[in-house]
This record gives sequence, structure tokens and C-alpha cells, in this order.
Amino acid sequence: MNQNYQKICQDLLKKLSPRIKDVILRRFALKGGEKETLESIGKDLKVTRERVRQIEESGLEKIRPEIKNYSKIYQDISEYISLEGGLKKENVLLEKFGGKKYQAQINFLLSLSDDFKRFGETEDFYSFWTNNEDSFELARKTINSLLNKLKEIGKPITFDKLKSLESADEKTFLSFLEISKKIQKNQEGLYGLKEWPEINPRGIKDKAFLIFKKVGKPLHFTDVTKLIEGALTQTVHNELIRDSRFVLVGRGIYALSEWGYKPGQVKDVILKILKESKRPMTKEEVLSEVAKQRLVKENTILLNLSNKNYFSRDPEGKYIVREI
Repeated sequence: MNQNYQKICQDLLKKLSPRIKDVILRRFALKGGEKETLESIGKDLKVTRERVRQIEESGLEKIRPEIKNYSKIYQDISEYISLEGGLKKENVLLEKFGGKKYQAQINFLLSLSDDFKRFGETEDFYSFWTNNEDSFELARKTINSLLNKLKEIGKPITFDKLKSLESADEKTFLSFLEISKKIQKNQEGLYGLKEWPEINPRGIKDKAFLIFKKVGKPLHFTDVTKLIEGALTQTVHNELIRDSRFVLVGRGIYALSEWGYKPGQVKDVILKILKESKRPMTKEEVLSEVAKQRLVKENTILLNLSNKNYFSRDPEGKYIVREI
């Protein structure tokens, strides 16, 4: 792999006319910078984009017979792709052989060979190269199967756990994962669906959600703010109020609804507890149950319990919901 790819490309192009050579250099970014479109080159040369395409293709056809002189390069690339499962994400492959400096040259050389095929980026997959088109069908089936299994699991998992869901050697499995846009890895090294906040947090509310999940207990919104870089206290408070994943359980203290906390004021919590109990409850029982849902002072609970518009006491002094 210690090749002077720039010189190889220069040698391939040297027999072309200046015009054809210029088009190819610009189309493949062999002079540096970004690849240029057919349309932009056409405007510069004052010809149609179709004419630019024809010029490009005529030049490539003249070059292709010459690549037999570089069979070792193509053999090395093909062997690498085969060991990686028959396909490789484009940016990974180009960096592997071209490093930071010669990725455009590797892309150009691959484009000259009929032994390799490039699949462009789609909604589901990143662009990649293959030396065996059947490998993509296997990758697609594997990814779709993993997507369904991850949806059933419903939470991020380790690489080992993910790999145990499908039978494939590790290199092949990693290559398949690399091209998928829908399955991604988070900063903690866990894999899951891109749409999950644990994998791809979007905005303050998702970052707050992850903090609660990590800490595992109710937090004051000011404490949440301190754990989100660059966040404003009022912004965090507003996001927590508006998102149903969070429940206000005390003065400025929030918890996750998935932990079993229900929304509402203390009065609403007491109502729900008494209705679900289907029996009168002592003051101590009410206090104990409310304490599981709200981090408030005992006097606050008793004050709400004394609201005769909603609660009353039976002859034994136990509390019931007042019939309206």
C-alpha cells in the first residue's frame, strides 16, 4: 500500500488531450478541492452537461486498458473488501488505502475497474464499494432483521449483544453496521436505532432525558441544567414542563414518567390513589402512597387531603373520595 497514487493517476492521464484531462481532473477532484458537477464544468466550457459526460466517458475508456499495469493495487483492495464481508463504507475504504491525502485518487482508480461497484448514498445507507453485489443483499437483510429485533428490545445494547442477534463473522458484521444509517452507536459504545434519544439526542429535552436515565432518580431542573453544557436554566425548565416524558414531583423537581410517576397536582395524585384502592385509607396510608409519587412535605399532602370539595372521612376516620 506504499504507493504514489498521485503519480499513478498522472501517468494514466498523460496521454489524454488537455481538454479531456481537465474534465476528468475536475470530475474526480484530482487537483484537490471538491468534485465538480457536469453542469458546472459545462457552464465553464460553454457546452451541455451531456457533452461533458461524453468527454469524461471517452477519456475513461482510453484509460481503462492501462490499469492492468496496476493489478497489485486492485488485488490488495479486492482482498481487503472480501475480508470485510464483500463491501466497505466508502470513506473508510478510501482512507484505508489513500490516507488523508490520496482518497480522491483511490476513488478514481476504483471507478476505472469493472471489478468494483459503487452504491451511492440513500435514505437508509451510506455510500459504499463492493466487489460482490450479492453481499449488499445479505447486508440489507441483516440490517432489516437487526432493526426489527432492536425495536422489540426497545433500548440500546452492547456490540456483543447486538452481534449475538445475527450470525456473521465480526469484520463482516461491522462492515454491515457501518453502511447503515438507521443503526448507530452512541458515545457510550451502545448500539440502537438512530431515532432513539439515547443514540441520537436532539436538543435540550433529549439530553435531559439521558441525564435522568443515567442518574436514575428525580432531579431539580437547576441540577439538570448544570449537566447540560451551554444550557440555560429557564430553557431546561420549559422543556421539562412541555415534554410528557417528565413529571413534576416536587418544587422544581422532575422525574421520568416511565418510572411510574403520574402527572397532576398533589390533589390529583390523592384522588387516583383513593380511587384505585377501592377502600377507605388511613392518613398514614395516604401519606405513604403519595410519598411514592411526590417529593413534597407532609403538611402539603395533609393540606390537600383536608380539601372537603374532594375528600371526606368515614365513621372510622379513614379517607374516601367525596361523592359529588
